[in-house]
Amino acid sequence: MEVAIRLLWLSLLCICSHARLPPGSRSRSNATADELALLSFKSMLSNPSGGLLASWNTSSHFCSWAGVSCSRRHHERVVSLLMNSFNLSGRISPCLGNLSFLREVDFGGNQLVGEIPAEVSHLIRLQVLNLSSNQLQGEIPAEIGLSLKNLVYLNLGENSLSGEIPLSLADLPLMEHLTMYYNRLSGEIPPALGNLTKLRVLHLDYNMLSGAIPSSLGLLPSLSRLTLGGNNLSGPIPDSFWNISTLNYYSVQQNMLNGSIPPDAFSKLPYLQSIYMDHNFFHGPIPWSIANASGLLVIQLGRNSFSGIVPPEIGRLTKLQKLVLLETLLEAKEPKDWEFFVALTNCSQLQFLELGVSKFGGVLPDSVSNLSTSLIQLNINDNTISGSIPADISNLLNLEYLDLSKNSFTGSLPSSLGRLKNMNLFYVFGNEMSGPVPLTIGNLTELNDIELGTNSFGGRIPRTLGNLRKLEFLSLSSNNLVDLIPIELFNITTLHALDLSYNNLDGSIPQEIGNLKGVVEFYAGWNKLSGEIPSTLGECQLLQIIDLHNNILNGTISSLLDQLLGLEYLDLSSNNLSGQIPKFLGNLSMIYNLNLSFNSFVGQVPTFGVFANASAISIQGNDKLCGGIHDLHLPPCSLQWPKKKHKPLVVPIVISLVATLAILSLIYMLLTWRKRSTTKTPLTISMQGHPLISYSELVKATDGFSPTNLVGSGSFGSVYKGELDGQDGGSTNLVAVKVLKLQTPGALKSFIAECEALRNMRHRNIVKIVTACASIDSRGNDFKAIVYDFMPNGSLEGWLHPDSNDVQTEQRYLDLKQRVTILLDVAYALDYLHSDGPVPVIHCDLKSSNVLLDADMVAHVGDFGLAKIIVDGNSIVQQSVSSMGFRGTIGYAAPEYGAGNVVSTNGDIYSYGILVLEMITGKRPTDSTFREGPSIREYVELALRRGTMDVIDMRLSLSLNNELQGADEGEASHKRKTDCLITLLRLGLSCSEELPSSRMPTGDIIKELLVIKSSLL
Repeated sequence: MEVAIRLLWLSLLCICSHARLPPGSRSRSNATADELALLSFKSMLSNPSGGLLASWNTSSHFCSWAGVSCSRRHHERVVSLLMNSFNLSGRISPCLGNLSFLREVDFGGNQLVGEIPAEVSHLIRLQVLNLSSNQLQGEIPAEIGLSLKNLVYLNLGENSLSGEIPLSLADLPLMEHLTMYYNRLSGEIPPALGNLTKLRVLHLDYNMLSGAIPSSLGLLPSLSRLTLGGNNLSGPIPDSFWNISTLNYYSVQQNMLNGSIPPDAFSKLPYLQSIYMDHNFFHGPIPWSIANASGLLVIQLGRNSFSGIVPPEIGRLTKLQKLVLLETLLEAKEPKDWEFFVALTNCSQLQFLELGVSKFGGVLPDSVSNLSTSLIQLNINDNTISGSIPADISNLLNLEYLDLSKNSFTGSLPSSLGRLKNMNLFYVFGNEMSGPVPLTIGNLTELNDIELGTNSFGGRIPRTLGNLRKLEFLSLSSNNLVDLIPIELFNITTLHALDLSYNNLDGSIPQEIGNLKGVVEFYAGWNKLSGEIPSTLGECQLLQIIDLHNNILNGTISSLLDQLLGLEYLDLSSNNLSGQIPKFLGNLSMIYNLNLSFNSFVGQVPTFGVFANASAISIQGNDKLCGGIHDLHLPPCSLQWPKKKHKPLVVPIVISLVATLAILSLIYMLLTWRKRSTTKTPLTISMQGHPLISYSELVKATDGFSPTNLVGSGSFGSVYKGELDGQDGGSTNLVAVKVLKLQTPGALKSFIAECEALRNMRHRNIVKIVTACASIDSRGNDFKAIVYDFMPNGSLEGWLHPDSNDVQTEQRYLDLKQRVTILLDVAYALDYLHSDGPVPVIHCDLKSSNVLLDADMVAHVGDFGLAKIIVDGNSIVQQSVSSMGFRGTIGYAAPEYGAGNVVSTNGDIYSYGILVLEMITGKRPTDSTFREGPSIREYVELALRRGTMDVIDMRLSLSLNNELQGADEGEASHKRKTDCLITLLRLGLSCSEELPSSRMPTGDIIKELLVIKSSLL
């Protein structure tokens, strides 16, 4: 009430300041009115007393206040408010309209909310208005264009403004710079904007604009920068655009534009430096006239239907730095069609050349080796190029990314490739290459990813690969490699995935495999490997996939593999394994595919865990198995009692052994108790600010950690449902108890990381921690657990991928509005973690299984076991390789999380982007669809380029199609929701860009989702 009264009082003062005053007091009164307007502005901020506005008080003259400038010529009237990045939050006061001498207002880079007050239009002297990078909503006031005739610069970008672009903005005769990008503006681009004859910059990209591009924009005589990308614009580019001789930067990417480029299109664009036309439906040839735009630095025409050959005239662009023509119908069949490669050797500043997923064929010309030594990335994958890889390609000494995959290359790999010391990624998989893998590959010590699979390479695996100490992904699959697996491979401790499958490797799997603490996927199937499965494989505790099928392995499955708590896929089929099927495999709660078929296993098949799902296991070809669940149709196991004559001998022995073991156990427990007592280990340690809880209370709450209360299990702990007695004998509270598996390496660090990250966190969308317990269990062993609020609706993963064998979960379904709301909840959580919490935190493992849903379907981000607290405000944390292993989960983890485990807030954004794509497609990023083919991101990109909606989750699609049954209203709803789905897919792609700095910040994500949510209401 006090705030409301104060605002009313200030508003009245603002109104009174316009009243007529006696001539003698007018000057002093005008100054007072300015002061009152500034105080009104301050009063409507969320934290008016803090930050840079702390000096705004009556003890000093307002002209000395931070961000305020006055004109002495006009009796100390306020002429500018420059408060960019002042950390302002709250609303903009309408009283600012009383600062009648204002010429410049810059409130950019703050957190201002609400609408732009129409009273801004009273500032008739205003020349510069910057409200960008805030959280403003509502429509752009039409009054701005009607009154502010002196406005030269208007920047409203990066907000949540909606509605159409006001026609009145076309009546600003002095306007030079108009920016409204990254909002949710809709409707068509007003053709009247062509009246802004002084306009130099027009940024309208990343809104929801539709319709055709007005040809009138092509008549702007001074336009130098025009960006219309990321909208829903359609139709061709007006011919008038190719006549804007002043144009410097031009972007129409990511729309639905079509048509072709006129033959003489670039003849009148002498100052053009960057052109972005990718992700549209353009067709026809690239005109030779492109060479006339001699200042071009960037040409991005990919993901269109351009056809024909690349004009050799492109080589006349001597300043060219980036040429992106991937995913087109451009081709090369004859040697003359490759003349553009010879011409490109004139482009001495070329850094990026991308020609992948097109129709380039024939032989790769030797001139590739004469391209600029500045070249960083060369991508010609997914074409039909044949012949050998030119040996002198190694002249490109600064090359970091070389992708020659999925072509028809033959011959051997040039040993000269070892000269490319800066190489990070090297792909030649899916070709017809042969010969040995050159030893010089070991010289590429900066490599993160090398994939040589699906060729005909022979000989031994070179031991020099062990030199690649930054390598994360190594694939040698589907070749003709022979002999032993060199132990040097297992010195590459950074490996996340190792694929040796489909070769002729023999000998045993080296025990040194246990060195790969961070490996997540291991494939060695279809070889001639013998011996036992090494027990040290159990030390690779991040393993999710093991595939050893079709070898001649023998012996039993080591009990030490029970440490692989995150194992999801295990294929040991077609070997000579024997013994009983270990029961611990049923305890691996993450496993969804277990293939033990065609071995020599005997005895009873377990009936719990993965063994309770007949479709998840395969055991055929093991004739001596029995029992198991009914659906396996195995014979029952008969009990074999000992013969009667042996009973007198057996019983005393058994009794004696039991007694001995009991006595030894008792002695051990007493000694352990004494040791614990003398060291004075505290029985219960609790997190500061949370109530104490004992081990015995947790035992009671979970019914002795009963398997029936087991909710889930991961690498570092198991989670149990429990009931804690309320305070003062009140009602019980449902909780989730995460019990740490302290024998797992890294579990203790996970416990500490989670406690540190969560102990001061207070947010609606972050799992609330109740307490933590560090104590001793009933056996005298260390015990650590974290207790959270229980989430009755489980994880988001369970809703997106329900168990088809569980009737209860199979009925789960999230409609589009629910999915958007959940994504918004997660975005709010990330924004809090990164920017608004007590200390900035990087989650490091965001995925659907770590998003939990309460009784009201509100999403809460949980599992902070890999979290990193940002020190000294840095947004990036450099973490040593050995500290916590691989950061994140395969499929969700950002591509830059490589050697050194550099983690950043941008990495969380990448994971969020993948989560968005998972929610809309209904597919996990590790789905088998993406195993050999494109990633989930590429899968969605391709669909959007083709304009198809077949990537949408089938259940969402069915729901949309059902709406079409309902006449006009259903049609409108279908169209609206389809647009939302496209926007969501684009959001996912924007968040998961390969370059970290290109990813959308959380503030923009929230703005985008609020727009989408409002359109669904």
